[in-house]
Amino acid sequence: MKIICIGRNYVDHIAELKNETPDEPVVFLKPDTAFQKNGQDVYIPEFTQDLHYEAEIVLRINKIGKHIDEKFARRYFDAITIGIDFTARDLQNKLKAKGLPWEKAKAFDFSAVCGDLVPADEYADMDNINFNLDINGTTVQKGNTALVMYNFNKIIAHVSKYFTLKKGDLIFTGTPAGVGPVKIGDKLEGFIEGKKLLGFDVK
Repeated sequence: MKIICIGRNYVDHIAELKNETPDEPVVFLKPDTAFQKNGQDVYIPEFTQDLHYEAEIVLRINKIGKHIDEKFARRYFDAITIGIDFTARDLQNKLKAKGLPWEKAKAFDFSAVCGDLVPADEYADMDNINFNLDINGTTVQKGNTALVMYNFNKIIAHVSKYFTLKKGDLIFTGTPAGVGPVKIGDKLEGFIEGKKLLGFDVK
């Protein structure tokens, strides 16, 4: 299993971090050791003082594919969920300032938390899915897939040019505005269309 992540896919998030708007999807990878299943505690790593949550819709690939045409891309994922792309923001900023890769800030152990998967067919329109993240009962992020720069089909077509997709791969599709830090004792809960699919504590 590999974890493919899309950065800077929501315009409001690009603005809040003062990043440049990309002219194609920004792609980075996380290893399988970054995966954390729903319900398990997340521990703040010792190498960061500024661990940020980034809530995202996650796709599960259901068959092998390469150079997938956008019009056929929907056939290549069978389930979705909400996940958290954890980012060591202080470390990321240092790496970016030096023009270095982000992996140490993005791909560390248990940095990709995934909620319970739901069959994609339960959602009538992939381009109109609401999701939100709550921390300690307060909503901190709201998103809708209508607001992305690159929708699911465009993402699959793009990444499959470079990487062969395999059954079980996960694609994190980008985060909306509202990212921020977590602290010990926080309880995070993620929802798609009001249904809770994700919940864990920060230790």
